[in-house]
Amino acid sequence: MAFTPDFLFSLANPLALLGWALLVLAPRWRFTQKLVLSGVLPLVLAGSYALLIGSHYLGPHAQEGGFSSLAEVDALFRNPWALLAGWVHYLCFDLCLGIWESLDARRRGVPHLLLVPCLLFTFLLGPVGLLLYAAARRFGARSELVSHV
Repeated sequence: MAFTPDFLFSLANPLALLGWALLVLAPRWRFTQKLVLSGVLPLVLAGSYALLIGSHYLGPHAQEGGFSSLAEVDALFRNPWALLAGWVHYLCFDLCLGIWESLDARRRGVPHLLLVPCLLFTFLLGPVGLLLYAAARRFGARSELVSHV
């Protein structure tokens, strides 16, 4: 079994999808609390990202691409390892955003059924889900702050 970008991609996606499924389908389950809401799953993704991006900048392609212009970003993501790192970055940060939305919704009394579309849009379209959650938070909260989380 070779650790190729494609192989690692096939591991990272289901790992993130597991987190999203637990947030949507079993938000109060103890396993969801221990694996997702505690931050363990995003930390696994963050560690993977650190290894991937670190190996890029310490490897032979370190001078390829960058973040100073769109052309440099394009050059960076032509490397499949850097592209994988970028994808894991998105998986990690979007999941962190979904966790925040879930915890904030509990705290504010936003019904889970109202939260679910926000989570789905955050999973699929990141910032669009955040905008949707901002509306749900503003108009769907049962009370400003719920005493128990």
